[in-house]
Amino acid sequence: MTAYVVRRLWQLIPTLLGVVLLIFFLFNWVGGDPAQVLAGKISNQEQIDNIRKQLGVDQPYWKQLLIFCKQIVTGDFGRSWSTNEEVSHIFVTRIGPTLTIILPLQFLETVICIFLGLGVAYVRGSVLDRGVMLACTVAMSISFLVYIIVGQWLFGFLLGWFPVQGWSDSYWKNVVLYTPLPVFLALLVSIAPTLRLYRSFFLDEINQDYVRTARAKGLPERTVMFKHVLRNAMIPILTNVAIALPGLMIGTFLLEKFFSIPGLGREVITAVERSDFPVIKAITIYLAVFTMLLNLTVDVMYKWVDPRVEFK
Repeated sequence: MTAYVVRRLWQLIPTLLGVVLLIFFLFNWVGGDPAQVLAGKISNQEQIDNIRKQLGVDQPYWKQLLIFCKQIVTGDFGRSWSTNEEVSHIFVTRIGPTLTIILPLQFLETVICIFLGLGVAYVRGSVLDRGVMLACTVAMSISFLVYIIVGQWLFGFLLGWFPVQGWSDSYWKNVVLYTPLPVFLALLVSIAPTLRLYRSFFLDEINQDYVRTARAKGLPERTVMFKHVLRNAMIPILTNVAIALPGLMIGTFLLEKFFSIPGLGREVITAVERSDFPVIKAITIYLAVFTMLLNLTVDVMYKWVDPRVEFK
């Protein structure tokens, strides 16, 4: 396993270089001139040239690329063009609120969908199964914005159970007071497609020969479902979690925007609105590295879930 992990870590280097080149190309050839964006419509060429010099975009492309690579290696992406705050400080201070939202969300979504998926797969074809699938289809047809607006009105303004907006410096206060409502609303949206997907995973395993053999041996149904079906379905489930988790980090921007949560999602939206390229570049690189390391972690977990998996 150690040789496999080392080999995969080496493979991350060319992958990261490809990401760096793609980001550099998009921001320098497609993104437009940031000096003109920051200077505004009412400006002269002298002002634009001064801004280009301050930003360092007046240098040759190869030199800009070397500077960008140095920033990645050192983790120092300079300062925000709009707020003059250090990009590293922005990332450190914004990642906490985002993780406070997405970690409970991902955990609850996975656990709930596993148990519900096992249940509806066990009673497949029944009225309950069809009713749950119909409810999932209806839930998937409603926009996330509708959930947020109705949820804030019902649980915030009408019932007064949770605050509609806000965040504090206390972790436990955030978990108890500010996190439950956005996590609950996100669960209403995410459970439906995930449940349908997990149900298909379990149905694929239920129809396998080893399940019929286990039942023929007289094993209890609970043992068959949890020890055989669930364990063999965990590989595609882990793969789905690895795919979904990085997207959640940026996909929470609606929650962070509507609930005034100072996380990475809201920071990305603000950076895009202000053409704050250093912030966007840093978050893109960090997210790419996180995704690659997460995929490596999940690949290693395959061995823990199924000892038959061999690393090659």
